Amino acid sequence: MLDRTLAPHFGAIEHIKLVEPKHIKLPNGSNLYYFNSGEQDLVRIEWVFGNVRFNADRPLLNSAVITMLTEGTSTLTASQIADKIDYYGAFLQAEYGYDNSVVTLYSLSKHLASTLPVIKDIITDSVFPESELQTYIRNQQQKLQVSLQKNDVVARRTFNKAIYGESLYGFAGDGADYQQLQRADMLAHFKQMYQPSNCDIFLAGKIDDEVLNLVTDAFGASWANGPESADISQPAVKSSNELFYFIEKPEALQSAIRIGTRSINRSHPDFPALQVLNTILGGYFGSRLMANIREDKGYTYGIGSGMSALKHGGALFIATEVGADVCRDALSEIEKEINRLKTELVPQEELDLVRNYMLGSLLGSLENVFSHADKFKNVYFSDLDYAYYDRYTNVVKAITPQDVLDLANKYLDFDKMYKVIVGKY
Repeated sequence: MLDRTLAPHFGAIEHIKLVEPKHIKLPNGSNLYYFNSGEQDLVRIEWVFGNVRFNADRPLLNSAVITMLTEGTSTLTASQIADKIDYYGAFLQAEYGYDNSVVTLYSLSKHLASTLPVIKDIITDSVFPESELQTYIRNQQQKLQVSLQKNDVVARRTFNKAIYGESLYGFAGDGADYQQLQRADMLAHFKQMYQPSNCDIFLAGKIDDEVLNLVTDAFGASWANGPESADISQPAVKSSNELFYFIEKPEALQSAIRIGTRSINRSHPDFPALQVLNTILGGYFGSRLMANIREDKGYTYGIGSGMSALKHGGALFIATEVGADVCRDALSEIEKEINRLKTELVPQEELDLVRNYMLGSLLGSLENVFSHADKFKNVYFSDLDYAYYDRYTNVVKAITPQDVLDLANKYLDFDKMYKVIVGKY
């Protein structure tokens, strides 16, 4: 019988083994990566397309096209698409990201012969019906109107624009931008972007020869490229010279705060170590910002810091909502915690706790083959390989208090950070 008076054995994480994919280069130029693992006859297939170069005159095309991709083809209506997917117990999702747009299908292997043709139709023959487009425009304008009443949404939009300027990452659209959407522009954008030379396909699950054959037959030689290749380069990011932004909301009970700076992305050698610093500052529930501003001062229900790793940039940021009457005090405490990291060595006990948390989180995130595929995509789209995760674990295990202090002085300067406050100040 288990003796519950004894604590479980604790073992240090030495090495994390990841499932590595196999690769097929399809004749149309698309890359296919597949992860064969698991016992259930379930597969996840992702078609990942690089977003076309940002055009300030038509800023919403990337997001509008992927969102409306399932709204109808020349042979299927939106309801028919949904009915076909639902009938086979499958799940279809189309999502926009800053760098890529993704179509995802979860399906039982035995139903792929029926579900893949629907996806093929969507990716090759979406028509963006005018009636559905007008509905999309109205819905998005209404959602935006509601969202702009929320201080945290306004703070995030203002912060991104300050950090990334008039770029794909910094764009904050308004209702008029949606009104400019034209079906002809969306069709042209669709034909340029959604073609095999601009697509990486990721399969994960129980992958056998039959599954591979179904996918390669549907999305290999029979899927042709268009006459115009996709331009997925992006304009250079130019940050604002203004560091402080205050948007007053006289009736606000809480003020939204967003503070941060342009930073490195995953491809930079310092990135793993900077993640350790970020975790200490505000990257988990036991962080210094939480201990001070939530637990000790009671200014907020939650505060955290994070790092965004994008293809063409990155940022380190702090986000919270605090009582409007303690906004200035909260800012002072945030500055204090940043300066502490620059002037005082982190106690070894605290660093060990963060180290174990980070390695345990990485290990715990690998719960199934889909998670392994996600870890691969992280490095793949950063032009890295699996050596990154070995380096990550080695850095986390070996980092010292002096390393953390040096990193804080290299990357954290409160006076040069962008500061956005929405509410009262």
